[in-house]
Amino acid sequence: MKDKTISRAIKVAGFSSIVIVLMIFAFLLQAGLPALNEVRLQDLFTARWYPIEDYFGILPLFSGSLLVTLVSLLIAVPFGVGTAVYIAEIAPLRVKEILKPLVEILAGIPSVVLGFIGIVFLSPTLRELLNLPTGLTAFTGAVLLALISIPTIVSVGEDALNAVPQSYREASYALGITRWQTIWRVTLPAARSGVITAMMLGISRTLGETMAVMMVTGNAPTIFKGLQSIFKPARTMTATIASEMGEVATNSTHYHVLFFIGIVLFVFSLIINIISNHFSEKNRKEKEQVVS
Repeated sequence: MKDKTISRAIKVAGFSSIVIVLMIFAFLLQAGLPALNEVRLQDLFTARWYPIEDYFGILPLFSGSLLVTLVSLLIAVPFGVGTAVYIAEIAPLRVKEILKPLVEILAGIPSVVLGFIGIVFLSPTLRELLNLPTGLTAFTGAVLLALISIPTIVSVGEDALNAVPQSYREASYALGITRWQTIWRVTLPAARSGVITAMMLGISRTLGETMAVMMVTGNAPTIFKGLQSIFKPARTMTATIASEMGEVATNSTHYHVLFFIGIVLFVFSLIINIISNHFSEKNRKEKEQVVS
């Protein structure tokens, strides 16, 4: 009787999470789709966001999110994967016992605290170092997002590397291959699916971040125009929703467009999670084949 009760409770919990996600998506559709009736589709995908004068072009917001996310990944992936390799393959046991808790502590720091650190320390430092007019730029936001996503990449990537059978390494060493060549040509390829999953989860983490980005990017809805845009203020979709939703009139055009942006974010997050689950499932099957 106890086993049946626990089993049913787990099923209810699992199905309830699915129902909650579907209810959230339904609410977003209900509040966001009216924007398509109030604003022409071609006007939604223009380069000007100025709701006071009924300009609702979301391209600057989309390009801001894309720019900050991609630059943050260019920073976070090498550091994250490199740290995961060091902890899993190179670090002595004592160093590993220190590094793992430190990474977990970094993951537990609230994003608003990191945003405050970005305003007080990171932004002035980058402004002076790079000789910029302002330190509140897309690059500052990308550096801060990299700090937020690195713990996720390290944690998942390390688990994937630790799941590679020790026999792979021993066979490599038996052939006279060096330690670095073993890591680069044997261990990392064997853990490829898990490492890609870590990167996808890092993208999802950066794409949905709000407070830290809103505090350090300057919140200027400008469209991406070459590499120089990295060192100029930008505005992301999440920051736009957070900064404007509290002041907008309910059921107004502006209100519906903000929810439409939420639908776009939801769809992108869903796609990223589907890709991540695909590689995670692929990694699981590879492990089962190795065990069998």
